[in-house]
Amino acid sequence: MAYVVAKRNGTWEARESVRTGKGPRSRTLASFRELTPEVEVKIRGRSSGTIEIEDLRSKALRAGAPVGTEVDRLAARLLRAIEAGERPSHRLRRMLLDELGESPELSHEIERMKMWTGASMEERGEALVDLLGVGDNLPARDFGERVVFPRLRSVS
Repeated sequence: MAYVVAKRNGTWEARESVRTGKGPRSRTLASFRELTPEVEVKIRGRSSGTIEIEDLRSKALRAGAPVGTEVDRLAARLLRAIEAGERPSHRLRRMLLDELGESPELSHEIERMKMWTGASMEERGEALVDLLGVGDNLPARDFGERVVFPRLRSVS
């Protein structure tokens, strides 16, 4: 059975549990910063059993590991550059639009999420700490006032 764990240095490990005469043991199949198709091939090759790639990707996502293809990585970098104010040349922009086709209008939330597409775990962590700091600055409720809830009545 394969599973994914985070390491302290920001990398991830795909591991496999194996049964031995001395009890269950865990062995590392591959270490990675992002689960790419190349890493998946390495994991499959080192595994003693069969590994379903979709299951492995799902486990990596649950563990918080970045999962993607080379195209995903390049698209994320492009979106981050555009969000930072950079633009591809007119010719490349036309080619991209032609290849990708027209997309429907994106909601405001999705537009705001684009800037986080390629964000590192450190950047996301800093944003979360900032967000939690907002909660510290909210005014506390006065517990001296009595909160009145509506009566519950049973229907007979």
